[in-house]
Amino acid sequence: MQIIRELALLREAVSNLRNGGRRRIALVPTMGALHEGHLALVDEARTHADHVVASIFVNPKQFGANEDLELYPRREGTDVKLLTDRGCDLLWTPSVEEVYPDGFATTISVSGISEGLCGGARPGHFDGVATIVAKLFNQVQPDVAVFGEKDYQQLAVIRRMVRDLNFDIDIIGVPTQRDMDGLALSSRNAYLTDEERKAAHALPRALGQAAARIEKGGDAAKAIEKAKASLAAAGFDPIDYVELRDAATLQPVSNAKQPARLLAAARIGRTRLIDNIEVKAK
Repeated sequence: MQIIRELALLREAVSNLRNGGRRRIALVPTMGALHEGHLALVDEARTHADHVVASIFVNPKQFGANEDLELYPRREGTDVKLLTDRGCDLLWTPSVEEVYPDGFATTISVSGISEGLCGGARPGHFDGVATIVAKLFNQVQPDVAVFGEKDYQQLAVIRRMVRDLNFDIDIIGVPTQRDMDGLALSSRNAYLTDEERKAAHALPRALGQAAARIEKGGDAAKAIEKAKASLAAAGFDPIDYVELRDAATLQPVSNAKQPARLLAAARIGRTRLIDNIEVKAK
């Protein structure tokens, strides 16, 4: 696997992989600290393209002033081995200065779908996400890009940006990868103490129980209140949100007459966890 840190070298390497335009390129953007969830994205990418490019870049523009930018886990050596073993062809891992040179003054904002949920709890977060993903798309120029459904709002924001800005890129979503107890795999799970990790499975369990109640015709508001109570009892505090949204538009809905998504974000100890689950239409 090639490891590239400079944009000029990246463009040359991607051109060589394309072999005169006869090969398709898939991009898997990450912030590193890779786990099986990321590697599932690499596996999926290989089914859509001839070559897979992964990126590792801890993007400062999507972290708030009091968030975990400095603490975010970084372990490039381990990540390189995981990507190599999975058959990734190229790793793009630039410095902050390479991505945001002196005088950088452009921000991409995707209104509407980025508002509320994590957009409400983390002001400016999705502006940072949209900006870095747009830059990655311009740098790598992939035919396909693969993202996980765990960050469901992020995926929706990227799909809207791609449509609105006419990026000629297929966006593929991959179902959330989970641990044995149902907890969604996340790089931030490394922050959890042993006690917090045991309690954290209450998040997917509460969402699953609420989704089942809603699918059976139960009152969605009551199902959500029960989910919040379960999270509080398990030690989650604060609970940023538990909400039912339209699966495509992320507009709030009060029932499952259309495909919907139940989304949640809550903090246990110092770790903020997010998750979501499909709610099938009745």
